[in-house]
Amino acid sequence: MKKLLVILFAASASLFITSCGGGADDENQSTQGKGGVYYGGVFRMNETENFRDLYPLNVTEVVSQRITNQIYEGLVKLDQADLKIIPSIAEKWEKNEDATVWTFYMRKGVMFHDDSCFAAGKGREVKAQDFKWCFDKLCEASVNNQQYYVTFKDRVVGADEYFKSTEEKKPLAGGVSGVKVIDDYTLQVTLKFPFAGFENILAMPGCWVYPHEAFESYGEAMRAHCVGTGPFKVNTIVEGDVVLLEKNTNYWQIDEYGNKLPYLQGVKFFFKKEKKQEFLMFRNGELDMIFRIPNEMFGEILAEQKEAKDNNRPFELQNCAAMATYYYGFLNPSAPFDKKEIRMAFNLAIDREKIVKFTLKGDGLPATHGAVPELDAFKSKGFNYDNVKGYAYDPDKARKLLADAGFAGGKGFPKIVLQINSGGGDRNVLIAQAIKGMLQENLGVEAEIDQIPFAEHLQKLETGKTLFWRQGWIADYPDPETFLTLFLSTHVPAKMDDRSTTNPFRFKSAKFDSLFLAAMKETDEKKRFELYSMADAIVTDEAPFMPLVYDESYRLIQTNVKNFPVNAMEYRDLTKTYFVPKKENKKK
Repeated sequence: MKKLLVILFAASASLFITSCGGGADDENQSTQGKGGVYYGGVFRMNETENFRDLYPLNVTEVVSQRITNQIYEGLVKLDQADLKIIPSIAEKWEKNEDATVWTFYMRKGVMFHDDSCFAAGKGREVKAQDFKWCFDKLCEASVNNQQYYVTFKDRVVGADEYFKSTEEKKPLAGGVSGVKVIDDYTLQVTLKFPFAGFENILAMPGCWVYPHEAFESYGEAMRAHCVGTGPFKVNTIVEGDVVLLEKNTNYWQIDEYGNKLPYLQGVKFFFKKEKKQEFLMFRNGELDMIFRIPNEMFGEILAEQKEAKDNNRPFELQNCAAMATYYYGFLNPSAPFDKKEIRMAFNLAIDREKIVKFTLKGDGLPATHGAVPELDAFKSKGFNYDNVKGYAYDPDKARKLLADAGFAGGKGFPKIVLQINSGGGDRNVLIAQAIKGMLQENLGVEAEIDQIPFAEHLQKLETGKTLFWRQGWIADYPDPETFLTLFLSTHVPAKMDDRSTTNPFRFKSAKFDSLFLAAMKETDEKKRFELYSMADAIVTDEAPFMPLVYDESYRLIQTNVKNFPVNAMEYRDLTKTYFVPKKENKKK
């Protein structure tokens, strides 16, 4: 496949932003603002996988989300420091007593990025009508719309009806009835039932705003032609090589000191596949951060950081517990994984403690519960982890279950393919090799590892062409619901080859659905979290997947990077990030 090159701005701008590099190496490229912040520099980071799709309604993986989060905005967004919901294009909002009617008051003067889709190439002001248009689009049936299922579906009045009408090619006049424009700067959304967590949904990519002119001009090409309102806009995209964003000089936000945001001149994403190469680039000052320390270097780097004196650290180590679960999935409707005994046997045959200790060198925690990672933030709100009985290592019980399923000692069991994606260094391969060995040793089951590019990996597992695969889930928002929605049966399409992004296991359980929906409608937070733990218990007992590791977020940043806090979702917002010039940094 040929690389796609997209250049949306003048060559001189591209040359400047590329040549100025990252950081603030010399004082000529940075200027000081009020309050001790600095302007200038290009923040450089690497992704070990290519992005899949930058169109907001089709953002389904983290690489695309990390890029588009700098380009697009919605009514609200997450605070990078604590993951709380904060105002974005909506400067304030209110809800009625039972949290079914939400009214958003938009700020004036927010402009879309300049783009050739507009008259004279100049971006226009965002109005409530733009959000209405985008929310209607969010509820249209399309292969390029995977966000509907995790946002407005079953929640917003008229969303499901409008979706069905577009499926039948007879769209209802007026779009989604529960989304109404009150005036140019006021939007109202009505829900089917009380849902206090609706703010979290509105922070997701599917609820970002983009102009209808862009969609009408570019259509499917919006996967790599972005027009938003965010602090950065696209300068250059060379797929598989680099994505270069430049500062949006018309951005609406100013900081508490009166400085115009963003501080950075730009953001640059590389796509180097090997973690060792990524780490070398960081060591050489060619990257400003890396996420995930290479496995073989994990202990060495932690020791180096611990021993270094505070004022002589070569880099800053950031870490926290992550809202992320690393797992293997089973295609539940297809043999051999249509038998619960086999899914349970696979779970019991795996020594998670050994994987974390020896394969990952301590990077992560064994997934001893279910889909929802064990976090104090969830426990304190009522999620009862005691409800969820995970799978302790028990090869004897695993062998008995396999025998009960008709495959004693693994005899007659078909050779299976374990599909993993390339990229991410050795982590995926090492875990796959460890699990392959445990399945062979404990069950007599042979597995062949098939490593393929990430986009192809996702396409195959989502369209039911893969029986057994590697995947992980990072929370879309800080709530157990974002993990458990993966198992909701209403996300499963009628046909096996239809794309099932949210529930690729194609797991169905009426009991789970009932508890999940009851939790969504529960306004008492403690009761809601308790119901989610009960739903997680059902998923764990049915074993539609194999939870392996609850991740921890470890990342390294250069010491002159400021205002870039770590968080449990690895949510990145570079609006207020800046560089201290290195000469100045040494003085501090």
